[in-house]
This record gives sequence, C-alpha cells and structure tokens, in this order.
Amino acid sequence: MRRITTFSISEEPKFKEKLFRWGKQFKEVVFLDSNRNHHLYSDFEAILAVDAFTALKTDQHLAFDRLEEYQTTTNDWLFGYLSYDLKNNIEAISSNNDDQLNFPELYFIQPKKIWIIKKDLVEAHYLNLVEDEIESDFEAILETKQAKSNYTWHQFSPQWTKEEYIDKAKNILEHIHRGDIYEVNFCQEFHLNDSNIDPYSTFEHLNLKSKAPFSSFLRLENIHALCASPERFLKKQGDKLISQPIKGTSKRGKSDIEDDLLKQKLSQDPKEISENVMIVDLVRNDLSKTAAKSSVEVEELCKVYTYEQVHQMVSTITSKVKPEVSVSEVIKSLFPMGSMTGAPKLSAMQIAETYESTKRGLYSGSIGYITPDHDFDFNVVIRTLLYNSEHKHLSYMVGSALTAQADPEREYKECLVKGKALQYVVNATGVTED
Repeated sequence: MRRITTFSISEEPKFKEKLFRWGKQFKEVVFLDSNRNHHLYSDFEAILAVDAFTALKTDQHLAFDRLEEYQTTTNDWLFGYLSYDLKNNIEAISSNNDDQLNFPELYFIQPKKIWIIKKDLVEAHYLNLVEDEIESDFEAILETKQAKSNYTWHQFSPQWTKEEYIDKAKNILEHIHRGDIYEVNFCQEFHLNDSNIDPYSTFEHLNLKSKAPFSSFLRLENIHALCASPERFLKKQGDKLISQPIKGTSKRGKSDIEDDLLKQKLSQDPKEISENVMIVDLVRNDLSKTAAKSSVEVEELCKVYTYEQVHQMVSTITSKVKPEVSVSEVIKSLFPMGSMTGAPKLSAMQIAETYESTKRGLYSGSIGYITPDHDFDFNVVIRTLLYNSEHKHLSYMVGSALTAQADPEREYKECLVKGKALQYVVNATGVTED
C-alpha cells in the first residue's frame, strides 16, 4: 500500500526546517517534533504527514466508534486530533460554554505522503498512487528556502480579570474542602478576535523558543494548532502502554544557581508532589481497565525535567494491554487524560465545566498518530495557540491544578508562566504579573 524509501541526510536540524516549510503547500499538514528530547520513549526526531487521501471529521456522537471503523477500514497511518469535549461521548456531561473556534471534535487524515526523520536518515512513506513523486519531492525539500517571517503586534484579551479568576478558584476550593473532589484542573482563555497571523512562521518561532518534546503543528483546512507541549498523553508500543502525566510547574531561573534552587524547590514541594501522586493513582486506575493482570507499573514518580521555559514534574506509568482490546477502546478508556481533569475524574470534569466559561475544544485534547501496526502516540494539547483562519479567531488556554493546599494567587501566576511563550511568539504584551 505504501512505498518506503530511505535517504541519508546531513545537518538534520536544517533538513527538518526545510521539510516543514516544504509542507506549507498542502491543505492538510501534521508536523510532530521531539526537538531532540530522547528520554521519553522517542521513536523519531520529527515526522511530517501531508495531503489527505481520506479523512474522518466528526462531532462527539459515537466518535470513538467511528474512529475504530475508520482505522480498521484504512489499516494505514492516521494523523489527527481528539478534542477534550469527546468526554461528552464517554460520560454524561454536556458543554455549553462559549466556543468561537468551532473545531470539529475529532479529525483524522490518511495522508498520501509521510516523512520520518531518524537522526541522519529520513524515510518517505508514500501511498502507491503518488510513489513516483518521492525522489522529486526529496529534491524539492532540499531546495526549499527559508521563508521570511512576518510578525505584527497582537494584544490578547483574558476571558476573566485576575479578581474573577481568584473568585472562581475560591469557589472551587469550597468543593474540595467539602470533599466533592480532591483535585481539579481549572482553565482560563486568552483570545484575540480579527487576527491575521502566519501560522507557519509563528510555529517556527514558538518551537525554537520552547523546544518541547511533544511539539506539533496541525493544519486541517482552516483549523490550525501550534503546540509546544511538554507532555505525552499515551503511547502504545507493541503491547506496552506508556502514560506520562505532568503535574507541578516552576519557572526557570535567571542564573544557574537560581535555576537549580527552583528545580530543587519544585522536587520537594508538598503541594506539587501531592497533586502529581493523585494523578498517578488516577492513571493507574485508568490503565487497569485494559491491562493484563498485575502489569500496571510506575516506572518514574515525580521526576523533575527541565525544558526551555519551565521545570516540570513528570511521572511515567506503564501497563501491558490485553491483546483483544482495540486502539480506539484503549484511547477511550483513558480519555480525557487525568492531568487535565482532576480526581475523581467525572466530578472534576463536571465542576470544571461549571466554573470555566470557554469550551476547551482541542485544548486539553490530543494530537498524534496511529500506525498500520496499531501502535500510536498522542500528546497533551497544552502550551498551544489555536487559530481558525476563516473566523480570524486566535486563542490559547492555560490551567493549573487546584488542590486543598492551593493558593489562588499563586495558581494565577502559574497560568501566566505557562502562557509566557505563547504571548511572546505573537508579539503580544498580553497580561503582566502585577
């Protein structure tokens, strides 16, 4: 079904840049970049999938059933996304909050052309109907020139004032103190109407600044996601499932000494550790739904990793999946990811839906791929600019975990830290930390 051709490449970072720019000519583009982070079960440096041969686009109704049918029918590489609001297909929840992006809840493509960079090699995986274009496309990629960046000034508007955020956070803490929930991921939106950005150059700027291990660029028609995610949702490798939730964030220091102190402080912070452990327990429970007996393991607990903009506390939980469980069943059993909901999951999602005023959509969802061998890898859509080029609406959301020990003022500042790179790459002054 696909012809696979391998080429040697020199200067992998430059080839990666050329490959991404070459992909601009297509209406459907999914670009995934590990940014040379090799400690998280990475299989490649970067991957580009372009030019849909077939596609699945749907709302939440029977979405996972339709994905299973699509995957079974094509038995091929699929690339796309799952929106957070697919939760409504899993639980008895509805989403009535404001939505100006208007993305489909689920969107996958079967690309005609795939390029996979593995160190000093690149593999072309082309459907047979376009296999005669492999060599000419490779030459075109090598000849691709650097595009001129075009930035204009943008000013994001917060959905709430600082005072409104703090009032809502205090109301949620009352739920926690009553015992309704233990933890909830509470999110707010920053948005810009009548925006006209260049998604490609903006993503290049964001990716260069963040160097995140699960970065992704997605364009499907008028839908764009510019994602600098540090977090993996779920990976399947043979019969092994890997989930790597992040809970616990600290800003980077201005000097090596300050940076080390901040990292050490995060690793010992009882509030951050407690929220991470709660999500680990939730993920262990979710993995057990499809796991072979006694196969769920915590490989890494509360390990602090350092990224370009922040320090993050990451845990790694694995399991061996039962052979009879399908890809869509596995994903559905863990979706949405616990790091973006809270615990218990259902109650946390219901409370978040009540106090948030923007529909999350693709934010808190996942971008990734499924292979013909029924393996897959999906990130968590955070640190992400979402853009509808038809409606000219640009948006990003940020959230933090509220637990019984949470300080709303501190949580508000954490949100600003997480959104800092997104503000920067579109030249916005946005909000300050005053």
